[in-house]
Amino acid sequence: MPNPFAFATATEILFGRGQAGAAPSRIAALGRRLLLVHGGTPARSDWLRRGLAAAGCEVTGFPVATEPDMAMIEAGIAAARSAAVQTVVAIGGGAVIDAGKAIAALVPAKRPMLDHLEVVGQGLPLDQATLPFIAMPTTAGTGAEVTRNAVIGVPGHRRKVSLRDARMLPRLAIVDPALTDHCPRAVTLASGLDAVTQVIEPYICTRANPMTDALCRDAIPRGLAALRRLMEDEDAQARDEMSWVSLCGGLALANAGLGAVHGLAGPLGGLTGAAHGAICGILLPHALIVNRAAVTDQEAAGRLDQIGAWIGDAFDLPAGGLEDAARALADWSHACGLPSLTGLGVDTEAQQAAAKAAASSSSMKANPAALSPASLEELMRAAG
Repeated sequence: MPNPFAFATATEILFGRGQAGAAPSRIAALGRRLLLVHGGTPARSDWLRRGLAAAGCEVTGFPVATEPDMAMIEAGIAAARSAAVQTVVAIGGGAVIDAGKAIAALVPAKRPMLDHLEVVGQGLPLDQATLPFIAMPTTAGTGAEVTRNAVIGVPGHRRKVSLRDARMLPRLAIVDPALTDHCPRAVTLASGLDAVTQVIEPYICTRANPMTDALCRDAIPRGLAALRRLMEDEDAQARDEMSWVSLCGGLALANAGLGAVHGLAGPLGGLTGAAHGAICGILLPHALIVNRAAVTDQEAAGRLDQIGAWIGDAFDLPAGGLEDAARALADWSHACGLPSLTGLGVDTEAQQAAAKAAASSSSMKANPAALSPASLEELMRAAG
């Protein structure tokens, strides 16, 4: 029998092409006054705003053009309180969904935001129930539509940290792959590699469980194959596959854990402002190699070797080990346009600071091997 485990997710998930059509009526049922959190180009979500208005909703828009930081979230909270909103809806990529999730969580809160932030604050549980939150992803990457945390930049500390509480799980996640169609190539690559990372790390982490294993075993090879197809041409079926993989990643990481890639990505993003998905894609192959050399547990080693086999199959490699497969993934990613770490503006000083900061990251606690700051610096040097 498997060891005991818990599994929690959004109250309801709607998945598949055409599901976005149900959004206005489903959202209106949760509250008529709402905050619509969207990307930097409001026109892209005008169809939803019109549908919500037709359903009798009073809509206040809030743009999110960059990854969220404390000032942005405070502005969103003020806008939501001023409009006395009952519900928060976010349509966009992971940054937009994280911003909406944080705003929905903190509008009712009595304490200041910093009291609830991990690492730089007290990490206290929320003191009030959150507003109902609905997530509609337009990229296939973060899986934020089914996670219980929001990543927020804290410029004063040069860190990205989480606001985390079980009550932050969305009331409704509407995952319609059609919303990701024709996503720009660079965004597709970076977000897709993030999605792949987020089904690999929960599979090899120390808190994996039978439910997350079932999700990840299915999603890893599907994600690798679909992302490869999307780098060759626009493909609706591959978009469907990547949306599924991203959803699986969100489900898995929220109920198991992550590892060194995300342990480093948070500090690196805070120190440099580099895009999260790109950082994860760059680090993933090298983290696999470093972890395989460091693990002592036989099961963990076997899981890493299985990852190597899945990557090898996806890229039609002759029989080989994890290291060959990981290097092939890195070479392919760079050939598709993914830069190196230095190409993202991550210098040696930032790498050294990130290696030290990663020790306090919640993601690093589930990594399959204990990695020293020196090992983490070696990992980042290998990533360029």
